[in-house]
Amino acid sequence: IYDVTAAKESEQALRDLNDTLEMRVAQEVAERQQTEDALRQAQKMEAVGQLTGGIAHDFNNLLTIITGNIDTVLRRLTAASDPRARRSLENALKGAERAAALTQRLLAFSRQQPLAPKQTNIGRLVAGMSDLLNRSINETIVIEILCDPDLWRVEVDPHQLENAILNLAVNARDAMPGGGRLTLHAANVGFDTESPPPSGIAPGHYVLLSVTDTGTGMSPATMERVFDPFFTTKEVGKGTGLGLSMVHGFVNQTGGQVRVESTPDVGTTISLYLPAVLVATGEEPAWRDDHASLGSGSETILVVEDDDDVRAYTVEMLRELGYRVVEAHDPPSALRLLERQDDPIQLLLTDVVMPIMSGRDLADAARELQPNLRVLFTSGYPRDAIMQAGRLEEGVELLSKPFTFLSLSERVRSLIDR
Repeated sequence: IYDVTAAKESEQALRDLNDTLEMRVAQEVAERQQTEDALRQAQKMEAVGQLTGGIAHDFNNLLTIITGNIDTVLRRLTAASDPRARRSLENALKGAERAAALTQRLLAFSRQQPLAPKQTNIGRLVAGMSDLLNRSINETIVIEILCDPDLWRVEVDPHQLENAILNLAVNARDAMPGGGRLTLHAANVGFDTESPPPSGIAPGHYVLLSVTDTGTGMSPATMERVFDPFFTTKEVGKGTGLGLSMVHGFVNQTGGQVRVESTPDVGTTISLYLPAVLVATGEEPAWRDDHASLGSGSETILVVEDDDDVRAYTVEMLRELGYRVVEAHDPPSALRLLERQDDPIQLLLTDVVMPIMSGRDLADAARELQPNLRVLFTSGYPRDAIMQAGRLEEGVELLSKPFTFLSLSERVRSLIDR
């Protein structure tokens, strides 16, 4: 007797394979298309990142000169000065600040901005932004802030997170021209095998910050391009198309993920999943003072900057603050000055990207001559000189260009007093 069971089973398996062949081919094609789309997006981000990095350094040097000198003139105007001149200067300063913000957004989108992460309580940070949000959102929109108790901390650059939240709030405002409700909600969430995470998010513990509006929502076609740089549905001149792409770049650089849910004519929810720090250490960042911190003539600062105009502005501001200042146009000259100083220098204030020697190499050489020398780097785009994986190296202090009189005075004073 011949047993045909095995042959029948083989024939059935073959028929099953044929029946599912079309479906499996379609699935394979879809997966390949998804991979190709992701590759194109990565190449696009890399291209924009290279372009941004190429212009950011020089552009921020120019903005430092422009904003610094306008700010200097404004501080020296008196009550008797022509109010039209003050208004003109203030408008010029606003324009320069918008240009600086645009450069920062480009760096954020391309994940090349230098981050200074600190353990931060998102609930306190969002609550501290309530006045700023109320000023930025019109009165026809109700703002609701909901933060769960005992939120875990997250390791994030608090100033960049504030910028991201403000961008999301402004986008929500623009989606509700007739008014509505804006809700910011922060909560602890955890994902594991029993409680799986959303697609693309790794299991673990997160602080979820969601921003929800009751606005016009987005169509599926808009959703597909929501993170594309320079893509905007706003009128010409009303938006740069970098808001959401900046948020996406920043959150990814921080190690988190962004998810968007939207329904036309119902509203949009943008969720930021930020990795939680379960064992909190250190202090949260302190709020900044709005008054310049003065120095004394007994405190000496060495300024090293290869751009003559930026160096002149920086030196003038430090002398106005009361410090004794020596200056150099390149690292070798700075090291010769350091060798000739009779009294120790309290602070080295140096650009990062310079010819001959980088600011980081200069700092290392200077500390061989004066081991306890404090160093403050300044840069519009530090590249990889003082960064690792997009974050500032441990112990590195950076003042980003363009900087103001107030931010310069604050950082210099805090470093010298440390």
